[in-house]
Amino acid sequence: MEGTEITTAYNSGFFHFNDDSSAGNNTANGNVKYMTDTSFSYYNNTPELVKNTDFGSYEQTSEDPLTVEYTITSDAVWSDGVPIDEADMLLQWAALSGNVNEAFSPAATTGYNLITETPETGDKTITFVYDEPYVDWELVGPIGVSAHGTYALAFPDEYSDVQAAYDTWKESGEEGDFTAYSDAAKEFATDAKEKVVTAITDGDEEVLAALGDAWSNAYGYTTLPDSPAAALTSGAYIVDEIVEDQYISIAANPLYTWGPSPKFEKITIRTIADSTTALQALESGELDIWSGQPTADILQLANEIDTATVQTGDQASHEHVDLTVNNGGPFDPATYGGDEEAALKVRQAFLKTIPRQEIVDKIIKPLNPEAVVRNTNLVSIADPERYPVLSESNGSADYAEVDIDGAKALLAEAGVTGPVEVGFWYPEGNVRRAQEFELISASAALAGFELVDESEPDWVFTDPSAEPINPHDATLFAWSQTSLAVGGSDQIYACYDDPMAKGGNYNGYCDDEVTAALKELNITSDFDAQTDLLEAAEAGIWADAVTIPIFQFPGLTVNSDKVTEVKAMPLSPDYFWNFWEWTPADAAAE
Repeated sequence: MEGTEITTAYNSGFFHFNDDSSAGNNTANGNVKYMTDTSFSYYNNTPELVKNTDFGSYEQTSEDPLTVEYTITSDAVWSDGVPIDEADMLLQWAALSGNVNEAFSPAATTGYNLITETPETGDKTITFVYDEPYVDWELVGPIGVSAHGTYALAFPDEYSDVQAAYDTWKESGEEGDFTAYSDAAKEFATDAKEKVVTAITDGDEEVLAALGDAWSNAYGYTTLPDSPAAALTSGAYIVDEIVEDQYISIAANPLYTWGPSPKFEKITIRTIADSTTALQALESGELDIWSGQPTADILQLANEIDTATVQTGDQASHEHVDLTVNNGGPFDPATYGGDEEAALKVRQAFLKTIPRQEIVDKIIKPLNPEAVVRNTNLVSIADPERYPVLSESNGSADYAEVDIDGAKALLAEAGVTGPVEVGFWYPEGNVRRAQEFELISASAALAGFELVDESEPDWVFTDPSAEPINPHDATLFAWSQTSLAVGGSDQIYACYDDPMAKGGNYNGYCDDEVTAALKELNITSDFDAQTDLLEAAEAGIWADAVTIPIFQFPGLTVNSDKVTEVKAMPLSPDYFWNFWEWTPADAAAE
């Protein structure tokens, strides 16, 4: 593997090392974390769930109450040599359950929130006892960022000796100095892990508040952090170099033994928002693998590269527009003196102007002639049993076609006159979404909506510590599906009393009946009962006119002839899913 490097690309840059946090919950971060961390299971590209027995095991030991025991293999260590153990799993529970301290701001609590009893721990083991039977319990994997690293970020003065040893090693590069750093880290970790466990089990609010703040915020960075505690990894790679807005490089972890060894010593993920630029880089040999949001022109350009392999297919992600209902904007009842009905009519009017069919016809069908408008929020078009049921009963028919006259009538009923200004966000540099914005803007203007382009490269509105309330009136992005879970949608569409714990609910949406249905879904195993709950929630979301789906993502993965075994994947993390199998073409030939 020595000396082998590969360069990939993604359309947005890495900015947060804790993708379980609300601030870090972004696919660009998740791709990096997937290759630098280890989990108890992962999805292959079938897709089907695969148990990662090299790292550890999990076993359901009781059905009533649902009880699951996790065990980590004895040789698994963090990249500083500190063992990965029960303290790390306990911290993950504390952070994601929402049952310990409000300073933790997770992107999702589903499943973990049903474990209200502090888990019992043993040597590299933890036992989860669920209050109710969680339908997707196999997708709960209690490993995230390290316990001792989070403690170090919360109490940096106590980490000073480790920091000094790390600095010495980085300056010298000597193996002996790494050993000195690792020994210092292990000595520190013994005490730090004990303090983390004690704080969680005893409810030490002062320590928990500091840990929660560090867990939620201290892992955000766009250059290589000074403290090694902020970048400790549990997998095949370590973070090697970061240049803001340009790239992040990860290098092989010399301590990694609990899984298949990757065949590339170094992987660089470049930030390239423009698809044409990415493909030009691939054709010139500067890039080896790319996947993006293609247009017809991009697909043609990819097919014209003689040295490239092109893979197409649907992804388990869908484009949508969300309307913010709590920021004092045009879709917020507060703007109309608290008149919920008036705000609803304005939201309905705006959604009636979104030219979904035109977007699919002009942007998506050139890539996939079979593409259709997506009419559900909670299930994919690829679901042959539930999609027809939900799409026929949820009220999406009211928005099947653009209805400018209907939109104008609704605005009149709401008593709204004059142009309605809508601050509209989408990721700057994303060509396909810029095209969508232009089509939406032109159509909405016909009904009296004036869209203000608020595109920017950053996703600040997803970070509750920076913006507890979304400042944008409408946002255009995609939900990337990472699993085949039945539940979990409550993290997007359920009520959150505290904006700092909003999960993926970035638009302030709250409907008690929708919330109740989605939370019940998490603990319902019967297929027909699940479908009934999905129907109820789906109908409620459409009735409230707070979001509208547009299309299922067409996927495009392109790799050069320098690498083999690149396999497209419908779920996130897309083609990164089997990074350990990527093989240099020369090695494959041998």
